Amino acid sequence: MKPLQIAVVGAGHLGRIHAKLLAQVDDAELVAIVDPIATAREHARTLYPVDTFAAIEEVIDSIDAAVVASPSDCHADTVATLLSAGKHVFVEKPITVRARDAERLVQLADARRRVLQVGHVERFNPAWTAAAEITSGAKYIEAVRASRFPGRCLDVGVVMDLMIHDIDLVLSLTSAAVSDVRASGLAVVSDHEDLAEARIEFECGLVANLKASRISPSPARQMTTFGPNGFADIDFGGLSLDAVRPSPAIGERSFELGGVTDDPLRFADELFATYLPSDRATVEPRNAILDELHDFVISIRSRATPTVSGVDGARAVAVAEMVLDQIAARRWSADATDNLVGPHAIPSEGIEAASRRLNTARRAA
Repeated sequence: MKPLQIAVVGAGHLGRIHAKLLAQVDDAELVAIVDPIATAREHARTLYPVDTFAAIEEVIDSIDAAVVASPSDCHADTVATLLSAGKHVFVEKPITVRARDAERLVQLADARRRVLQVGHVERFNPAWTAAAEITSGAKYIEAVRASRFPGRCLDVGVVMDLMIHDIDLVLSLTSAAVSDVRASGLAVVSDHEDLAEARIEFECGLVANLKASRISPSPARQMTTFGPNGFADIDFGGLSLDAVRPSPAIGERSFELGGVTDDPLRFADELFATYLPSDRATVEPRNAILDELHDFVISIRSRATPTVSGVDGARAVAVAEMVLDQIAARRWSADATDNLVGPHAIPSEGIEAASRRLNTARRAA
């Protein structure tokens, strides 16, 4: 059987990673790279022995599927074009920047009976998959996701760029609807929020507190979950999993502190040795992007639902929109007459506007 003929749309950082890894995916062949920028196409030609094109329409009749790694605000139109032509699509997160566009793509993929997979790569992170048993049924989650200023992906803010990873992970643990969202965020150096925090509550009782920043001096990708199966500290970057598995007495709610000790001040060692024992799981490193590309090809050939479907991607965007709506409405002063509302309350202008203003002032001087 001829390998699936696959094009990569977008020759930027992620596009180049996908193009390189496709060579390692069984039953897949990279046949084209698409990017509207001539210099990006020229650079791609020096890296990969395939033809390059300025628009997907130039190659669409020659491919079976595509990996879309273009800017987020281009996803909706590009993916719709591919699905309408009967092509399978892997699209980097977020699936789109608007929930209504994501739903439209889900409906289109269903109507064309094509695989639509979304690149929420942390679902394939070995630290996350190792924690599957203990995170099942979680009731309380805390997550921190921070990076140094990336200088890219600035077409969206930190909610769609980073926090959406943790939104997707939380959503993968429950099918319940969101009952409440509270959030705030600030635009510090870009035209969108650069740091944000959100509290998301679900009808099943699950509560998730999420923090994200792309102006942090120290990177972090960590999540802590609490539930009936125990507690998990997951480090996505360091690939570590620390788990606490409660004893039957704790799990069955029959534990009584007064019945096991008359000196609570000296009980900590026994508590963690006997009732809340912890261990560090062995996490074998894997290339999560390569794994999700394998999943894409397998889903096409087997007609199975991918690990992260278009429905999953659309659900994550819908919740991210709720977070952004709360950020936009956030008031930063008790004085209702001031203008300190939303992510641009501090500062009042983005880095691009500030640069234009300063350059104009210098020229005038």
